[in-house]
Amino acid sequence: MKHAFLAGSTAAIALFAGSAGFAAVTPEDVWANWQAMASTAGQTIATTDVSRNGNALVISGMTMGYESDKGSFSSSIDQITLTENGDGTVGVQLSDSYPILIKSPAMAGVEGSKPVDMKITITQPGLVATASGSPDAISYAFRAPTVEAKLESINGVDSSVIDLTVDATFSNLAANYVVDGPAEKKQVKSTFTADKLSIAAAGKDAEKNTDFNMTADIDGLAGDSSGTMVNMKDMGKAIAAGFAARSTLNYAGSKVDVTANTDGKPTHVTATSGEGGISVAIDNTHLQYGGSAKTVAMSMSSPDIPLPQVDLSYEEAAFNLDIPTAKSDTPSDFALLTKLVGFNVSEPIWGMIDPTGALPHDGATIILDAKGKATPKTDLFAQMETGAPGTAPSGELNALDLSEIKLSIAGAELTGNGALTFDNTDMTTFDGVPAPTGKIDLKLTGANTLLDKIVAMGYLKPEDVMGYKMMAGMFTNSAPDKDELTSSLEFKDKGFYANGQRLK
Repeated sequence: MKHAFLAGSTAAIALFAGSAGFAAVTPEDVWANWQAMASTAGQTIATTDVSRNGNALVISGMTMGYESDKGSFSSSIDQITLTENGDGTVGVQLSDSYPILIKSPAMAGVEGSKPVDMKITITQPGLVATASGSPDAISYAFRAPTVEAKLESINGVDSSVIDLTVDATFSNLAANYVVDGPAEKKQVKSTFTADKLSIAAAGKDAEKNTDFNMTADIDGLAGDSSGTMVNMKDMGKAIAAGFAARSTLNYAGSKVDVTANTDGKPTHVTATSGEGGISVAIDNTHLQYGGSAKTVAMSMSSPDIPLPQVDLSYEEAAFNLDIPTAKSDTPSDFALLTKLVGFNVSEPIWGMIDPTGALPHDGATIILDAKGKATPKTDLFAQMETGAPGTAPSGELNALDLSEIKLSIAGAELTGNGALTFDNTDMTTFDGVPAPTGKIDLKLTGANTLLDKIVAMGYLKPEDVMGYKMMAGMFTNSAPDKDELTSSLEFKDKGFYANGQRLK
């Protein structure tokens, strides 16, 4: 249903977005462009009247819809006025608000799943929009002091009855939207900025005696996107026909405040962050999704926590996943990044673990940065569309490049890198894993010091640590007068070696 909603929203966005151009367009050109965009996205448009009124084209009672077996989307705008400005551009005036209706069926195979019906009202008073360019490549530009999206009802019940409200408001919104190309394969590019996105949500469940309130502010939003739009009724067919999209959204900072009560017990959570962002890209060969955030701090208090307050923070977090999606006989690139830098907890929590302060309380870090090549044996999007997982293996791992491995905590640090290739014709040497060839180099510092401190704290017995140190001495190299161990793990000739010693 997610892609149905996004596709259904495209034409609504195109009504009031874009950038300036120099050739001339008429109101009729703009209206034709909207209808072509709707058709490309698999939508239908109907009106009660479209007529000229002097230098303006007035569109009354416009409804726009999208429907498939995965759900439906519909919207209606009472009146749209497209006015010739006399300079080759067209002014766009819309009703100050319009509703969006979203319906999705119960999820097949999920016990207790129910159909979801939602009504959202979009309000944009003071919106100023202009269309320009040429009939074959129309751009739109718009600005609005505020654009608000408000949940009016869910599952067909008035939100006031179920006591749930959700309200999201963009402040000082500006965007550009360019539509180009033939009707069956539209090229779309856009940019977007907003001073702030403010979100407020509240709800209450009288039967369970619970309620919550949430506010969030995201500052300094800026994004851009581009893509190729085709008929979106069937995601698998759309991908095969050339659908592609790329989008990034960055922000300067954010803050969140949540209060929840269960049986009169309040839980309070706050969080702040510095700059961050997300990125998404999809086409007929790859799917990419990533995000990052810096200087994040969170606090939580609750009667169920044995401390007055729990504080968590980290300097930076990031993730990225880029995977091949199309069935292929040749290897394709993939990438995986998981990164958490400077993760720390408040001193009261450290005090429960380390009451004497024996350990360094530096922030922990975990980094895994990998890339490689894999050969998909099934088509991911075709499977998603049909819901059939298939019986063939999902793919073959051909190569793995470990650009960075890092784990540090309490004064100990493990780092490493390496590269491996895999023989998928040999699945027996390593018990069902394709036989690897290559080397991984590792370095461990501060481990012996950390273990000695843990023994002194009483968490481990000396004999337990002695066994580890003897094992490490057999398969690692130690630096004189340093708490440092190094090891090279190598796969070659269908065997596994640690510092030259064959283990398999």
